[in-house]
Amino acid sequence: MDSSSNTTTNSEQLFDAAFLDRLRALFLKLRKRRQLRKKGIQSTPATGFTREFKDFRHYTPDDDYRSIDWRVYARLGRLFIRLYEEIQEFHLHVVVDTSASMARPFPEKRITALKIGVALSYLGLIGQHRVSFYSMGTRIREDLPPLKGQGNIQRILDYASRLEFGGATTLRRAFREFRPSRRRYGIIFVISDFYGGAVGAAQKAVKSAVSWPGETHFIHVHHPWEENPELDGEIELLDVETNEMRRLWFTKKDLEKYVENYREFQESLERACISGQMDYQRWRTDQPFEDLFLEMLSRGSALAHTS
Repeated sequence: MDSSSNTTTNSEQLFDAAFLDRLRALFLKLRKRRQLRKKGIQSTPATGFTREFKDFRHYTPDDDYRSIDWRVYARLGRLFIRLYEEIQEFHLHVVVDTSASMARPFPEKRITALKIGVALSYLGLIGQHRVSFYSMGTRIREDLPPLKGQGNIQRILDYASRLEFGGATTLRRAFREFRPSRRRYGIIFVISDFYGGAVGAAQKAVKSAVSWPGETHFIHVHHPWEENPELDGEIELLDVETNEMRRLWFTKKDLEKYVENYREFQESLERACISGQMDYQRWRTDQPFEDLFLEMLSRGSALAHTS
């Protein structure tokens, strides 16, 4: 594979001040939505809570005496208890496909995938969740330790901008070997074009992800040309992941068959996700980022309700 397949992104070009401002605006919009919907403390099946002070109220005989604030009693001579809001801590896992097909011939896919990954990480860090950021090729690799706290967003930005895109993806092996942490409730986002080298590879790979602990989302990044390519007559096609070259004659009938097969590829992948009770979302690179990001989180992710 030639060196142009290994593509990195300058962090100033991809994650400029305007993009970070957009992330902050997204976070505020999500928080406002959550406040409008909130009806008391939301319970979850997961473990791992932190307690955040919320308010005081007068002590009643039904209250636990251990919650009395004795410093307030010493100062005012009256019994008050401290109220806390329990905040669920999650472990957010963000997996970005770094194979060659995510960068060539459409760099928009790479840029979109990285922006989604960084936006999700930012949301996780703002919400005081633990965040792990991975790259995916033949395996899913974790080169950064799990991070927590808003101050670590720069480490995520630097890491994402240094990621190299190249080589092939082995989806089934990568998904089968991936072991998200079970210590905290996991929220897993896989961002990929799901080209697995063989027909049906992505659907089979998704089935092995059913065992992942927590909530799983698959984000299918694709370029408009991939849905409906502008091809006609004699053409040469290069597989950027294997360097295999093919020459063929492409007719209108072939184009119709290709469009139909690509649509079936997307629909069968979606069916595989639904059957495993996992979320699937198509993300076309020419659509507004903010709209798709909010749509993704509104599809039922716990991340949207705790940030």
